[in-house]
Amino acid sequence: MNDEFRTLTSPLSGPGADSPSLLALTILWHPDPARIGEQFVTGAQGTALELSRYGPLFCRPGGDPLPLGHGGLSREPLRVRRDALDNVSLQLPVTRMVVELNGKVVQGDVVLDAAQVGAGQVLALGRAVLLCFHWMDSLPRHNPAPGVSGVGSGALAMRDQIRMVAPTDMPVLLLGETGTGKEIAARAIHALSKRGRAKLVTVNMAALNEALAPADLFGAARGAYTGAQADRKGWFAEADGATLFLDEIGNAPASVQPMLLRVLEGGDYRPLGAAQDQRSTARLIAATDQQLDTAGFNQALLRRLEGFSVALPALRSRREDIGVLILDLLADQAAAMRLSCALVSELACYHWPGNIRQLARALQRAMLILDAGAIPQFAQLVRESAAAPGGAASTGAPAAPGPARRKPGELSEHDILDAMERHAWTIAHAARALGISRPTLYKLLDKHPDIKRAQYIPADEIDRALVASEGDVGRCAALLKTPAEPLRRLLGEREVPCSAGRD
Repeated sequence: MNDEFRTLTSPLSGPGADSPSLLALTILWHPDPARIGEQFVTGAQGTALELSRYGPLFCRPGGDPLPLGHGGLSREPLRVRRDALDNVSLQLPVTRMVVELNGKVVQGDVVLDAAQVGAGQVLALGRAVLLCFHWMDSLPRHNPAPGVSGVGSGALAMRDQIRMVAPTDMPVLLLGETGTGKEIAARAIHALSKRGRAKLVTVNMAALNEALAPADLFGAARGAYTGAQADRKGWFAEADGATLFLDEIGNAPASVQPMLLRVLEGGDYRPLGAAQDQRSTARLIAATDQQLDTAGFNQALLRRLEGFSVALPALRSRREDIGVLILDLLADQAAAMRLSCALVSELACYHWPGNIRQLARALQRAMLILDAGAIPQFAQLVRESAAAPGGAASTGAPAAPGPARRKPGELSEHDILDAMERHAWTIAHAARALGISRPTLYKLLDKHPDIKRAQYIPADEIDRALVASEGDVGRCAALLKTPAEPLRRLLGEREVPCSAGRD
Protein backbone atom coordinates (compact mmCIF):
# COMPACT_ATOMS: atom_id res chain seq x y z
CA MET A 1 0.00 0.00 0.00
CA ASN A 2 3.01 2.31 0.48
CA ASP A 3 3.39 3.51 -3.11
CA GLU A 4 5.54 6.46 -4.08
CA PHE A 5 3.24 9.45 -3.61
CA ARG A 6 2.18 10.83 -6.95
CA THR A 7 -0.95 12.59 -8.10
CA LEU A 8 -2.05 12.13 -11.68
CA THR A 9 -5.16 13.54 -13.26
CA SER A 10 -7.20 12.16 -16.13
CA PRO A 11 -8.85 14.90 -18.20
CA LEU A 12 -11.47 13.51 -20.53
CA SER A 13 -10.49 15.89 -23.34
CA GLY A 14 -7.10 16.19 -24.93
CA PRO A 15 -5.18 19.37 -25.74
CA GLY A 16 -7.39 20.06 -28.73
CA ALA A 17 -10.63 20.18 -26.74
CA ASP A 18 -10.98 23.99 -26.99
CA SER A 19 -10.52 23.84 -30.76
CA PRO A 20 -11.93 20.49 -31.91
CA SER A 21 -10.11 19.02 -34.89
CA LEU A 22 -12.20 15.98 -35.82
CA LEU A 23 -15.85 15.86 -36.82
CA ALA A 24 -17.34 12.42 -36.19
CA LEU A 25 -20.51 10.71 -37.33
CA THR A 26 -21.37 7.71 -35.17
CA ILE A 27 -24.08 5.19 -36.04
CA LEU A 28 -26.44 5.30 -33.04
CA TRP A 29 -29.03 2.91 -34.47
CA HIS A 30 -29.29 0.75 -37.58
CA PRO A 31 -31.50 -2.17 -38.65
CA ASP A 32 -28.30 -4.25 -38.63
CA PRO A 33 -27.16 -4.16 -34.96
CA ALA A 34 -23.61 -5.04 -35.99
CA ARG A 35 -23.34 -1.54 -37.48
CA ILE A 36 -24.19 0.29 -34.24
CA GLY A 37 -21.11 2.13 -32.96
CA GLU A 38 -19.34 2.34 -36.33
CA GLN A 39 -17.93 5.76 -37.15
CA PHE A 40 -16.85 8.08 -39.92
CA VAL A 41 -14.33 10.73 -38.82
CA THR A 42 -13.12 13.65 -40.89
CA GLY A 43 -10.55 16.31 -40.18
CA ALA A 44 -9.86 19.82 -41.28
CA GLN A 45 -12.08 22.88 -41.33
CA GLY A 46 -13.61 23.42 -44.75
CA THR A 47 -14.37 19.70 -45.01
CA ALA A 48 -17.40 18.70 -47.08
CA LEU A 49 -19.00 15.28 -47.34
CA GLU A 50 -22.05 13.67 -48.90
CA LEU A 51 -24.24 11.49 -46.70
CA SER A 52 -26.39 8.92 -48.49
CA ARG A 53 -27.14 5.24 -48.81
CA TYR A 54 -23.75 4.78 -50.50
CA GLY A 55 -21.40 7.02 -48.54
CA PRO A 56 -19.42 7.86 -46.59
CA LEU A 57 -17.89 4.62 -45.32
CA PHE A 58 -18.29 3.77 -41.62
CA CYS A 59 -16.21 1.28 -39.63
CA ARG A 60 -14.77 0.28 -36.28
CA PRO A 61 -11.01 0.46 -35.65
CA GLY A 62 -9.51 -2.27 -37.82
CA GLY A 63 -12.88 -3.13 -39.39
CA ASP A 64 -14.03 -3.10 -43.00
CA PRO A 65 -15.42 0.28 -44.14
CA LEU A 66 -19.03 0.07 -45.35
CA PRO A 67 -21.70 2.56 -46.42
CA LEU A 68 -24.92 2.86 -44.42
CA GLY A 69 -26.46 0.68 -47.11
CA HIS A 70 -30.07 0.64 -45.89
CA GLY A 71 -32.70 0.62 -48.63
CA GLY A 72 -34.81 3.23 -46.87
CA LEU A 73 -32.10 5.87 -47.29
CA SER A 74 -31.96 8.19 -50.25
CA ARG A 75 -29.46 7.76 -53.06
CA GLU A 76 -29.37 11.55 -53.26
CA PRO A 77 -26.88 12.90 -50.71
CA LEU A 78 -27.43 15.13 -47.71
CA ARG A 79 -24.48 17.51 -47.94
CA VAL A 80 -22.50 18.30 -44.80
CA ARG A 81 -19.96 21.13 -44.62
CA ARG A 82 -17.76 22.37 -41.78
CA ASP A 83 -16.61 25.98 -42.10
CA ALA A 84 -13.62 27.87 -40.69
CA LEU A 85 -15.56 28.72 -37.49
CA ASP A 86 -16.48 25.07 -36.87
CA ASN A 87 -20.10 25.65 -37.84
CA VAL A 88 -21.58 22.56 -39.50
CA SER A 89 -24.23 23.05 -42.19
CA LEU A 90 -26.64 20.40 -43.43
CA GLN A 91 -28.08 20.81 -46.94
CA LEU A 92 -31.03 18.47 -47.43
CA PRO A 93 -31.53 16.50 -50.64
CA VAL A 94 -34.64 16.81 -52.79
CA THR A 95 -36.13 13.46 -51.81
CA ARG A 96 -39.07 11.84 -50.04
CA MET A 97 -36.75 10.57 -47.27
CA VAL A 98 -37.76 12.00 -43.89
CA VAL A 99 -34.89 13.77 -42.12
CA GLU A 100 -35.16 14.54 -38.39
CA LEU A 101 -32.80 16.42 -36.10
CA ASN A 102 -33.14 15.76 -32.37
CA GLY A 103 -36.56 14.21 -32.92
CA LYS A 104 -38.02 17.02 -35.06
CA VAL A 105 -38.64 16.80 -38.81
CA VAL A 106 -36.32 19.11 -40.77
CA GLN A 107 -37.87 20.89 -43.76
CA GLY A 108 -34.93 23.04 -44.85
CA ASP A 109 -31.20 23.48 -44.51
CA VAL A 110 -29.69 23.68 -41.01
CA VAL A 111 -26.59 25.33 -39.54
CA LEU A 112 -25.18 24.01 -36.25
CA ASP A 113 -22.60 25.95 -34.26
CA ALA A 114 -19.59 24.32 -32.60
CA ALA A 115 -21.25 24.16 -29.18
CA GLN A 116 -24.30 22.39 -30.58
CA VAL A 117 -22.11 19.80 -32.26
CA GLY A 118 -20.18 19.45 -29.01
CA ALA A 119 -23.42 18.58 -27.20
CA GLY A 120 -24.15 15.86 -29.78
CA GLN A 121 -26.78 16.15 -32.53
CA VAL A 122 -29.04 13.19 -33.32
CA LEU A 123 -29.84 12.87 -37.03
CA ALA A 124 -32.52 10.40 -38.15
CA LEU A 125 -32.60 9.31 -41.80
CA GLY A 126 -35.65 7.63 -43.27
CA ARG A 127 -36.91 6.79 -39.77
CA ALA A 128 -34.56 3.81 -39.90
CA VAL A 129 -31.00 4.97 -39.18
CA LEU A 130 -29.76 7.28 -36.41
CA LEU A 131 -26.44 9.13 -36.57
CA CYS A 132 -24.81 11.38 -33.99
CA PHE A 133 -22.73 14.39 -35.05
CA HIS A 134 -20.08 15.16 -32.42
CA TRP A 135 -16.48 16.27 -31.99
CA MET A 136 -13.60 13.92 -31.25
CA ASP A 137 -10.15 14.90 -30.05
CA SER A 138 -8.47 11.75 -31.39
CA LEU A 139 -9.05 9.05 -33.95
CA PRO A 140 -11.04 5.98 -32.85
CA ARG A 141 -8.87 3.21 -31.45
CA HIS A 142 -9.24 -0.24 -29.93
CA ASN A 143 -8.56 0.03 -26.18
CA PRO A 144 -10.91 -2.44 -24.46
CA ALA A 145 -11.63 -2.47 -20.73
CA PRO A 146 -14.09 -5.05 -19.34
CA GLY A 147 -17.62 -3.68 -19.11
CA VAL A 148 -16.66 -0.11 -20.10
CA SER A 149 -18.52 0.60 -23.34
CA GLY A 150 -18.48 3.62 -25.65
CA VAL A 151 -16.92 4.98 -28.82
CA GLY A 152 -16.63 8.73 -28.17
CA SER A 153 -13.68 10.70 -26.82
CA GLY A 154 -14.92 10.50 -23.23
CA ALA A 155 -15.17 6.70 -23.28
CA LEU A 156 -11.81 6.34 -25.07
CA ALA A 157 -10.06 8.57 -22.53
CA MET A 158 -11.70 6.78 -19.61
CA ARG A 159 -10.52 3.38 -20.87
CA ASP A 160 -7.02 4.78 -21.51
CA GLN A 161 -6.83 5.86 -17.88
CA ILE A 162 -8.15 2.52 -16.62
CA ARG A 163 -5.62 0.60 -18.72
CA MET A 164 -2.81 2.92 -17.60
CA VAL A 165 -3.38 2.59 -13.87
CA ALA A 166 -4.59 -1.02 -13.66
CA PRO A 167 -1.12 -2.70 -13.74
CA THR A 168 0.14 -0.51 -10.87
CA ASP A 169 -0.58 -0.71 -7.14
CA MET A 170 -1.48 2.98 -6.89
CA PRO A 171 -4.69 3.93 -5.07
CA VAL A 172 -7.35 5.17 -7.49
CA LEU A 173 -10.14 7.69 -6.89
CA LEU A 174 -13.12 7.40 -9.26
CA LEU A 175 -15.08 10.64 -9.61
CA GLY A 176 -18.48 10.92 -11.23
CA GLU A 177 -22.17 11.54 -10.78
CA THR A 178 -24.33 8.77 -9.42
CA GLY A 179 -25.04 6.13 -12.03
CA THR A 180 -22.05 6.88 -14.29
CA GLY A 181 -20.51 3.44 -13.78
CA LYS A 182 -17.96 3.86 -10.99
CA GLU A 183 -18.32 0.27 -9.77
CA ILE A 184 -17.99 -0.99 -13.36
CA ALA A 185 -14.77 1.04 -13.69
CA ALA A 186 -13.47 -0.37 -10.39
CA ARG A 187 -14.15 -3.90 -11.60
CA ALA A 188 -12.33 -3.15 -14.86
CA ILE A 189 -9.26 -1.82 -13.03
CA HIS A 190 -9.24 -4.92 -10.83
CA ALA A 191 -9.73 -7.31 -13.76
CA LEU A 192 -6.85 -5.77 -15.73
CA SER A 193 -4.49 -5.76 -12.73
CA LYS A 194 -2.07 -8.44 -11.58
CA ARG A 195 -4.61 -9.10 -8.79
CA GLY A 196 -7.38 -9.87 -11.27
CA ARG A 197 -7.68 -13.55 -10.34
CA ALA A 198 -8.37 -12.64 -6.71
CA LYS A 199 -11.65 -11.38 -5.31
CA LEU A 200 -12.70 -7.74 -5.53
CA VAL A 201 -13.97 -6.80 -2.06
CA THR A 202 -16.64 -4.07 -2.27
CA VAL A 203 -17.75 -1.91 0.66
CA ASN A 204 -20.45 0.76 0.61
CA MET A 205 -19.11 3.33 3.07
CA ALA A 206 -22.50 5.05 3.39
CA ALA A 207 -23.96 1.83 4.76
CA LEU A 208 -21.45 1.45 7.60
CA ASN A 209 -22.63 1.69 11.18
CA GLU A 210 -20.37 4.37 12.65
CA ALA A 211 -19.75 2.46 15.88
CA LEU A 212 -18.85 -0.78 14.10
CA ALA A 213 -17.03 0.73 11.09
CA PRO A 214 -13.49 0.28 12.54
CA ALA A 215 -14.15 -3.41 13.21
CA ASP A 216 -15.80 -3.87 9.79
CA LEU A 217 -12.81 -2.37 8.00
CA PHE A 218 -9.86 -3.46 10.12
CA GLY A 219 -11.14 -6.41 12.15
CA ALA A 220 -11.36 -6.93 15.90
CA ALA A 221 -9.78 -9.10 18.55
CA ARG A 222 -11.87 -11.35 20.73
CA GLY A 223 -13.54 -9.34 23.49
CA ALA A 224 -12.89 -5.99 21.77
CA TYR A 225 -16.57 -5.13 22.07
CA THR A 226 -19.75 -6.68 23.39
CA GLY A 227 -20.56 -9.75 21.35
CA ALA A 228 -17.04 -10.24 19.94
CA GLN A 229 -16.76 -13.93 20.86
CA ALA A 230 -13.81 -14.60 18.52
CA ASP A 231 -11.20 -12.77 16.48
CA ARG A 232 -12.84 -11.17 13.48
CA LYS A 233 -11.26 -10.39 10.11
CA GLY A 234 -11.99 -7.00 8.60
CA TRP A 235 -12.33 -6.07 4.96
CA PHE A 236 -8.67 -5.04 4.66
CA ALA A 237 -7.64 -8.54 5.75
CA GLU A 238 -10.23 -10.09 3.41
CA ALA A 239 -8.77 -8.08 0.50
CA ASP A 240 -5.15 -8.96 1.32
CA GLY A 241 -3.35 -9.52 -1.98
CA ALA A 242 -6.48 -8.38 -3.82
CA THR A 243 -8.40 -5.13 -4.34
CA LEU A 244 -10.60 -3.26 -1.86
CA PHE A 245 -13.24 -0.98 -3.41
CA LEU A 246 -14.61 1.67 -1.05
CA ASP A 247 -17.73 3.05 -2.72
CA GLU A 248 -19.23 6.36 -1.56
CA ILE A 249 -15.98 7.21 0.23
CA GLY A 250 -17.32 10.72 0.90
CA ASN A 251 -19.68 9.16 3.45
CA ALA A 252 -16.91 7.39 5.38
CA PRO A 253 -17.43 7.95 9.13
CA ALA A 254 -15.06 10.62 10.44
CA SER A 255 -13.73 8.17 13.04
CA VAL A 256 -12.23 5.83 10.43
CA GLN A 257 -10.74 8.45 8.11
CA PRO A 258 -7.45 8.78 10.08
CA MET A 259 -7.23 4.97 10.16
CA LEU A 260 -7.62 4.83 6.39
CA LEU A 261 -4.92 7.47 6.02
CA ARG A 262 -2.52 5.42 8.14
CA VAL A 263 -2.99 2.23 6.14
CA LEU A 264 -2.60 4.14 2.88
CA GLU A 265 0.61 5.83 4.03
CA GLY A 266 2.41 2.84 5.48
CA GLY A 267 0.30 -0.25 4.92
CA ASP A 268 -0.11 -0.86 8.65
CA TYR A 269 -3.32 -1.01 10.67
CA ARG A 270 -4.35 -2.33 14.06
CA PRO A 271 -7.54 -4.39 14.51
CA LEU A 272 -9.86 -3.14 17.23
CA GLY A 273 -8.63 -4.36 20.63
CA ALA A 274 -5.52 -6.06 19.17
CA ALA A 275 -2.06 -5.75 20.73
CA GLN A 276 -0.10 -5.68 17.46
CA ASP A 277 -0.33 -4.06 14.06
CA GLN A 278 -1.06 -6.00 10.92
CA ARG A 279 0.09 -5.17 7.41
CA SER A 280 -2.16 -4.84 4.40
CA THR A 281 -1.22 -5.62 0.82
CA ALA A 282 -4.66 -4.65 -0.50
CA ARG A 283 -4.85 -2.28 -3.45
CA LEU A 284 -7.38 0.49 -2.73
CA ILE A 285 -9.94 1.96 -5.14
CA ALA A 286 -12.41 4.56 -3.87
CA ALA A 287 -15.35 6.28 -5.53
CA THR A 288 -17.51 9.31 -4.84
CA ASP A 289 -20.08 11.62 -6.39
CA GLN A 290 -19.17 14.39 -3.93
CA GLN A 291 -16.71 17.29 -4.03
CA LEU A 292 -14.44 15.99 -1.28
CA ASP A 293 -12.29 19.10 -1.10
CA THR A 294 -15.30 21.07 0.15
CA ALA A 295 -17.24 18.39 2.03
CA GLY A 296 -15.42 18.44 5.38
CA PHE A 297 -13.49 15.35 4.32
CA ASN A 298 -10.03 14.58 5.76
CA GLN A 299 -7.83 16.44 3.26
CA ALA A 300 -4.68 14.42 3.95
CA LEU A 301 -6.67 11.26 3.20
CA LEU A 302 -8.02 12.85 0.02
CA ARG A 303 -4.48 13.63 -1.16
CA ARG A 304 -3.54 9.97 -0.70
CA LEU A 305 -6.69 8.62 -2.34
CA GLU A 306 -6.23 10.76 -5.43
CA GLY A 307 -2.85 9.26 -6.25
CA PHE A 308 -4.57 8.63 -9.58
CA SER A 309 -7.98 10.15 -10.32
CA VAL A 310 -10.33 9.02 -13.06
CA ALA A 311 -13.29 11.26 -13.91
CA LEU A 312 -16.27 9.42 -15.38
CA PRO A 313 -18.32 11.52 -17.82
CA ALA A 314 -22.05 12.01 -17.39
CA LEU A 315 -24.21 10.23 -19.95
CA ARG A 316 -25.60 13.54 -21.24
CA SER A 317 -22.09 14.40 -22.48
CA ARG A 318 -21.72 11.17 -24.49
CA ARG A 319 -24.80 10.87 -26.72
CA GLU A 320 -22.69 9.11 -29.32
CA ASP A 321 -22.47 6.13 -26.95
CA ILE A 322 -26.22 5.60 -26.43
CA GLY A 323 -26.55 2.91 -29.10
CA VAL A 324 -23.66 0.76 -27.94
CA LEU A 325 -24.76 1.19 -24.32
CA ILE A 326 -28.27 -0.04 -25.18
CA LEU A 327 -26.80 -3.16 -26.80
CA ASP A 328 -24.48 -3.70 -23.83
CA LEU A 329 -27.16 -3.18 -21.17
CA LEU A 330 -29.67 -5.48 -22.83
CA ALA A 331 -26.97 -8.05 -23.70
CA ASP A 332 -29.28 -9.42 -26.41
CA GLN A 333 -29.22 -7.96 -29.91
CA ALA A 334 -32.57 -9.51 -30.82
CA ALA A 335 -34.20 -7.91 -27.78
CA ALA A 336 -32.57 -4.55 -28.51
CA MET A 337 -33.85 -4.51 -32.08
CA ARG A 338 -37.42 -4.63 -30.79
CA LEU A 339 -36.94 -0.96 -29.87
CA SER A 340 -38.17 1.44 -32.54
CA CYS A 341 -35.85 3.94 -34.18
CA ALA A 342 -38.14 6.74 -32.94
CA LEU A 343 -37.90 5.56 -29.33
CA VAL A 344 -34.11 5.25 -29.49
CA SER A 345 -34.00 8.79 -30.88
CA GLU A 346 -35.93 10.02 -27.83
CA LEU A 347 -33.60 8.07 -25.53
CA ALA A 348 -30.58 9.61 -27.26
CA CYS A 349 -31.98 13.15 -26.95
CA TYR A 350 -32.74 12.84 -23.22
CA HIS A 351 -30.20 14.24 -20.75
CA TRP A 352 -30.31 11.33 -18.22
CA PRO A 353 -29.90 12.88 -14.75
CA GLY A 354 -29.54 9.32 -13.40
CA ASN A 355 -26.97 8.45 -16.07
CA ILE A 356 -26.35 4.84 -17.14
CA ARG A 357 -28.23 3.37 -14.18
CA GLN A 358 -31.35 5.31 -15.16
CA LEU A 359 -30.97 4.22 -18.80
CA ALA A 360 -30.68 0.59 -17.70
CA ARG A 361 -33.92 0.79 -15.73
CA ALA A 362 -35.71 2.52 -18.60
CA LEU A 363 -34.66 -0.32 -20.90
CA GLN A 364 -35.89 -2.90 -18.40
CA ARG A 365 -39.28 -1.20 -18.39
CA ALA A 366 -39.29 -1.10 -22.19
CA MET A 367 -38.68 -4.85 -22.36
CA LEU A 368 -41.49 -5.55 -19.88
CA ILE A 369 -43.91 -3.46 -21.95
CA LEU A 370 -42.85 -5.21 -25.16
CA ASP A 371 -43.22 -8.62 -23.50
CA ALA A 372 -46.78 -7.63 -22.60
CA GLY A 373 -47.53 -7.03 -26.28
CA ALA A 374 -47.63 -3.22 -26.06
CA ILE A 375 -45.48 -0.51 -27.63
CA PRO A 376 -43.33 1.38 -25.09
CA GLN A 377 -43.63 5.16 -25.07
CA PHE A 378 -40.86 7.41 -23.82
CA ALA A 379 -43.03 8.89 -21.05
CA GLN A 380 -43.56 5.37 -19.65
CA LEU A 381 -39.82 4.79 -19.35
CA VAL A 382 -38.64 7.99 -17.67
CA ARG A 383 -40.20 9.40 -14.52
CA GLU A 384 -42.01 12.69 -15.08
CA SER A 385 -40.46 14.04 -11.86
CA ALA A 386 -37.08 13.90 -13.55
CA ALA A 387 -36.28 16.83 -15.82
CA ALA A 388 -38.17 16.69 -19.10
CA PRO A 389 -36.42 15.37 -22.21
CA GLY A 390 -34.73 18.07 -24.20
CA GLY A 391 -33.04 18.45 -27.53
CA ALA A 392 -29.50 17.26 -27.83
CA ALA A 393 -28.24 20.80 -28.18
CA SER A 394 -29.84 22.02 -24.96
CA THR A 395 -28.39 21.80 -21.50
CA GLY A 396 -31.75 20.89 -19.96
CA ALA A 397 -33.96 22.82 -17.61
CA PRO A 398 -32.76 23.41 -14.05
CA ALA A 399 -33.69 20.57 -11.76
CA ALA A 400 -36.72 21.15 -9.59
CA PRO A 401 -35.87 21.85 -5.95
CA GLY A 402 -35.99 18.79 -3.74
CA PRO A 403 -38.12 18.43 -0.62
CA ALA A 404 -37.26 20.49 2.44
CA ARG A 405 -34.63 18.99 4.72
CA ARG A 406 -36.13 17.11 7.66
CA LYS A 407 -34.83 15.89 10.99
CA PRO A 408 -34.64 12.10 11.40
CA GLY A 409 -36.82 12.31 14.52
CA GLU A 410 -39.67 13.74 12.43
CA LEU A 411 -39.94 10.56 10.36
CA SER A 412 -42.13 7.66 11.44
CA GLU A 413 -41.46 4.01 10.63
CA HIS A 414 -44.36 4.22 8.18
CA ASP A 415 -42.76 7.23 6.42
CA ILE A 416 -39.52 5.32 5.93
CA LEU A 417 -41.13 2.10 4.70
CA ASP A 418 -43.44 4.02 2.37
CA ALA A 419 -40.54 5.97 0.84
CA MET A 420 -38.53 2.80 0.23
CA GLU A 421 -41.50 1.07 -1.40
CA ARG A 422 -42.39 4.08 -3.57
CA HIS A 423 -38.80 4.42 -4.80
CA ALA A 424 -38.12 0.77 -5.65
CA TRP A 425 -35.96 0.23 -2.54
CA THR A 426 -33.34 2.64 -3.91
CA ILE A 427 -31.55 4.47 -1.10
CA ALA A 428 -30.64 7.65 -3.01
CA HIS A 429 -34.18 8.26 -4.31
CA ALA A 430 -35.87 7.44 -1.00
CA ALA A 431 -33.47 9.68 0.95
CA ARG A 432 -34.11 12.55 -1.46
CA ALA A 433 -37.88 12.12 -1.11
CA LEU A 434 -37.61 12.10 2.69
CA GLY A 435 -35.37 15.16 2.76
CA ILE A 436 -32.46 13.41 4.50
CA SER A 437 -28.98 12.21 3.53
CA ARG A 438 -28.19 8.66 2.47
CA PRO A 439 -26.07 7.92 5.59
CA THR A 440 -28.95 9.15 7.77
CA LEU A 441 -31.39 6.89 5.95
CA TYR A 442 -29.07 3.90 6.41
CA LYS A 443 -29.04 4.57 10.16
CA LEU A 444 -32.85 4.75 10.23
CA LEU A 445 -33.10 1.52 8.25
CA ASP A 446 -30.87 -0.22 10.82
CA LYS A 447 -33.45 0.64 13.49
CA HIS A 448 -36.53 -0.24 11.43
CA PRO A 449 -38.27 -3.44 12.61
CA ASP A 450 -39.51 -4.43 9.13
CA ILE A 451 -36.40 -3.70 7.04
CA LYS A 452 -33.39 -6.01 6.93
CA ARG A 453 -29.80 -5.65 5.81
CA ALA A 454 -28.98 -7.93 2.89
CA GLN A 455 -25.96 -9.51 4.60
CA TYR A 456 -28.16 -10.72 7.48
CA ILE A 457 -30.77 -12.42 5.27
CA PRO A 458 -30.26 -16.21 4.94
CA ALA A 459 -28.97 -17.25 1.52
CA ASP A 460 -31.86 -19.66 0.91
CA GLU A 461 -34.38 -16.87 1.57
CA ILE A 462 -32.59 -14.65 -0.96
CA ASP A 463 -32.52 -17.49 -3.49
CA ARG A 464 -36.28 -18.05 -3.14
CA ALA A 465 -36.95 -14.34 -3.63
CA LEU A 466 -34.70 -14.28 -6.71
CA VAL A 467 -36.65 -17.14 -8.25
CA ALA A 468 -39.97 -15.44 -7.47
CA SER A 469 -38.73 -12.17 -9.00
CA GLU A 470 -37.23 -13.90 -12.07
CA GLY A 471 -33.80 -12.49 -11.25
CA ASP A 472 -34.89 -8.84 -11.12
CA VAL A 473 -32.96 -7.25 -8.24
CA GLY A 474 -35.47 -4.45 -7.69
CA ARG A 475 -38.40 -6.85 -7.32
CA CYS A 476 -36.26 -9.19 -5.20
CA ALA A 477 -35.38 -6.29 -2.86
CA ALA A 478 -39.07 -5.43 -2.51
CA LEU A 479 -39.94 -9.03 -1.60
CA LEU A 480 -37.15 -9.17 0.99
CA LYS A 481 -37.71 -5.60 2.26
CA THR A 482 -34.04 -4.71 1.90
CA PRO A 483 -32.29 -1.88 0.00
CA ALA A 484 -31.55 -2.78 -3.62
CA GLU A 485 -27.96 -1.48 -3.87
CA PRO A 486 -26.44 -3.61 -1.05
CA LEU A 487 -28.43 -6.61 -2.30
CA ARG A 488 -27.02 -6.13 -5.79
CA ARG A 489 -23.48 -5.99 -4.40
CA LEU A 490 -24.06 -9.10 -2.28
CA LEU A 491 -25.33 -11.01 -5.31
CA GLY A 492 -22.33 -9.79 -7.31
CA GLU A 493 -19.96 -11.14 -4.67
CA ARG A 494 -21.84 -14.47 -4.77
CA GLU A 495 -21.71 -14.31 -8.61
CA VAL A 496 -25.46 -14.88 -8.79
CA PRO A 497 -26.90 -14.00 -12.23
CA CYS A 498 -29.50 -11.23 -12.04
CA SER A 499 -30.94 -8.45 -14.17
CA ALA A 500 -29.32 -5.59 -12.24
CA GLY A 501 -28.81 -2.04 -13.48
CA ARG A 502 -25.41 -0.44 -13.89
CA ASP A 503 -23.80 1.59 -11.13
